[in-house]
Amino acid sequence: MVRPEVRTLRCGAPLIIERIPGVRSVGVSFLIAGGVAREPEDRQGMSAMWSELLFRGAGELDSRAHSDALDRLGAARSCSVRTFHLHLGATLLGARLHEALPLLTDIFLRPRADEASIEPTRDLCIQSVEGLRDEPQERVMENLRTHHNPPPLNRSSHGQIEGLKRITRDDMLAWWRASALPEGSIIAVAGDCDPDAVQRRLDELLEGWTGAAPTVTWNDSDADRGAHHETNPTNQVHIALAHDAPRESDENSVLERIIIAALSGGMSGRLFTEVREKRSLCYSVFAAYRADRDSGRVTAYAGTTPERAQETLDVLMQELSRINGAVATGGGVSEGEFQRAVVGMKSRVVMSAESTSGRAAALADDWHKLGRARSLDEIAEQIDAVTLDQVNARLADRDLGRMTAATIGPAPLTMPEPFNSPPKRVNGSMRA
Repeated sequence: MVRPEVRTLRCGAPLIIERIPGVRSVGVSFLIAGGVAREPEDRQGMSAMWSELLFRGAGELDSRAHSDALDRLGAARSCSVRTFHLHLGATLLGARLHEALPLLTDIFLRPRADEASIEPTRDLCIQSVEGLRDEPQERVMENLRTHHNPPPLNRSSHGQIEGLKRITRDDMLAWWRASALPEGSIIAVAGDCDPDAVQRRLDELLEGWTGAAPTVTWNDSDADRGAHHETNPTNQVHIALAHDAPRESDENSVLERIIIAALSGGMSGRLFTEVREKRSLCYSVFAAYRADRDSGRVTAYAGTTPERAQETLDVLMQELSRINGAVATGGGVSEGEFQRAVVGMKSRVVMSAESTSGRAAALADDWHKLGRARSLDEIAEQIDAVTLDQVNARLADRDLGRMTAATIGPAPLTMPEPFNSPPKRVNGSMRA
């Protein structure tokens, strides 16, 4: 059984390492404290700009020289913006990790952020925001996030044009120095590696990196829920719904994943069958569950035409509601749905073992969400321990709570009655 090791670097950052026998690659994930929730209110877009700038030179190397050095080592790398972090990922041969770590750590320790790079980066980020006009499916999900989550957890990873225009190089550097600190950041390594050697190397490279990232606070009651419409006179309508769900540490989180798999587990899921296949109401429909450290949410999406939009919303809401309640009253999932969900979840566990970059990212996410790192065996055992009776007992007491709807199309839609029904209970969340 492969178990992750958890260590603390001298700088204070946690290091999670999983040595995987039989692989030659290694994945590295850096969750660097930053993210949209930590940005100044009037400078939203700082994280988006840094996600571009971090690969434009570091330390003594300019953009071209730094990229060439990583390319010579065969390191594939990426950067993405999250709520509380910027995620830097890299995958390469394990034999070259020792050489690559100085280049990778320089990215966040000594980013150049050259003056000449600021305006091109700003222009790219503004183009990304403006590009949402041509991506209504992404835009409706952004609108849903804006209204369902409380500020600052509701911010877009793209930023805002007004904020992007205000940002200066001095703003960028000051924010990075104050946010991108070891206490609040997480480092994970998985694959072909020597844990002791990795720790020694990182301790050397991160010498002098000190400090704690500022705490993010929010108030759940500030969320602007309810129904929100954006008028767009086209021949498409985009519908997005959200309701609260268990956070990752909640014992019900694994049950929630099975429930959502029954609703949206491919072509056999209820949403595809009832909304698309039987009634031909929409060209796309799905639901997804995402759990974080302090909260979770289920989102559902349907893309349709103006003529079928109201019926699509009605049936979508009906299916999201119908699964709740006791089996005797028509709620719950069947044995077949349960078995398909479990097989799908177990398959994803097995497949994730074949990706060192995926394992490194999962270990870092576990530490952020749970404060510990799970082995794949532990995850598989957790799934195996779930019974159909547990899932249906959860559904007997589950409700959709105070929901949020976002729509884009020619005219607003009428929210079905279950959308406006008061919740049986308040789904609480922890405070960071």
